[in-house]
Amino acid sequence: MALSPMDVTQLAVVDSARAARVLSEVRSATLSGQRSPVAPRPVIEQSWGRMLRSGIDPEHDRRSGLLPVEEVRRRRESTALRHVLPVLREGLLSVADVAHHIMVVADGDGRVLWREGSAPVLRKADGLGFELGADWREDVVGTNGIGTPAVVRRPVQVFASEHFVRSQTTWTCTGAPITDPRDGRLLGVVDVSGPLETMHPATLAWVDSVAKLAEARLRELHLTSLERLRSVAAPVLARLGGRALAVDRDGWTAAVTGMPYTNRIALPKSLAAGRRWLPPLGLCGVEPLAEGWLIRISDDPVPRGATRVVLDLTQPRRASVTVSGGAGSWSHELSPRHAELLYLLALHRGGRSAAGLAEEMFGDPARRVTVRAEMSRVRRYLGGLLEHRPYRFAEDAEVEVLLPADPRDLLPQSAAPAVVNGRSSTG
Repeated sequence: MALSPMDVTQLAVVDSARAARVLSEVRSATLSGQRSPVAPRPVIEQSWGRMLRSGIDPEHDRRSGLLPVEEVRRRRESTALRHVLPVLREGLLSVADVAHHIMVVADGDGRVLWREGSAPVLRKADGLGFELGADWREDVVGTNGIGTPAVVRRPVQVFASEHFVRSQTTWTCTGAPITDPRDGRLLGVVDVSGPLETMHPATLAWVDSVAKLAEARLRELHLTSLERLRSVAAPVLARLGGRALAVDRDGWTAAVTGMPYTNRIALPKSLAAGRRWLPPLGLCGVEPLAEGWLIRISDDPVPRGATRVVLDLTQPRRASVTVSGGAGSWSHELSPRHAELLYLLALHRGGRSAAGLAEEMFGDPARRVTVRAEMSRVRRYLGGLLEHRPYRFAEDAEVEVLLPADPRDLLPQSAAPAVVNGRSSTG
């Protein structure tokens, strides 16, 4: 009887040994270029493709050095993940220990910062190199429950021989990314792992739910920090004339005076006090204020000059846009959705309608409202560089797109039809 990929995960609940054998056959056939008895799940097949292109050997264990204890401690103290450890422990550990799992928390670089749970499973994890300070990026150790969710930016379960490297095929792991609600940046991945017989399809939804609870806690902490900044900024702004606002270090607005309120402005990666050009505000005076910045908007004209826009898609998880002009240059890290949008606009300099962008992003021209909402967010930091009706880059902007060395690595987390076609048509 032929099995679909979903059938295999269901089979694992009642017969994990048979499911493991089926997936072992799938892995062997697929990696040797032969016809597989069951198609790998798309997320796994795409990950395997990335591994083969990067030259990772599926038959040999590959590890990088462990971080020193002092560096692990430094990363623990500097990451926002430390604030949500109680949420992760409460949601995962009580069940994980009984089910012979461990909980692993890695940072945005794939480095393991915390491991807790079943003592026997922790000892088995040591043999796999699943240790504190270990590097579990996908392009280092192959398809796995930490590195793969970090690349595709969504929860992933990797069961038995869905792992790319043979030494990990006795293991099952389920990971979900945790992103910073302030800027969408990947903070890390929380993973529940254990021997293959502990696998259950419901684990994916469980881990994803707890990761979302952690992100909700981070949002609460962010709102609290904005309230603190607002209490400091209010008397300062009350004494000022003209237009001014107080924002936190990520550009989120705490208070304004003399101007409409906006939730957030785009700040350069390395902002310093002084006279700066900030999109879409123009020339501003910037001063430090408590945990953020006091920004006074100048009425002086902006220096003229050609504007150059560089869309950098060379790093799978770090897409960014850099704008250079007469008033200086600044960079902004892009969310996966905004990277898709700007890539499509760079391809179509003549412009695209909301329906056209919806067709190319979702395969559904009816999703115009979603496109308009995202474009409104993009315009908050690109301002006058984007036109609408149709959406397009301004005619006088010089636009350059930097692509990955292998076209198949173009925005790997994207399922947008136009991006998928871009990978295959240039591959």
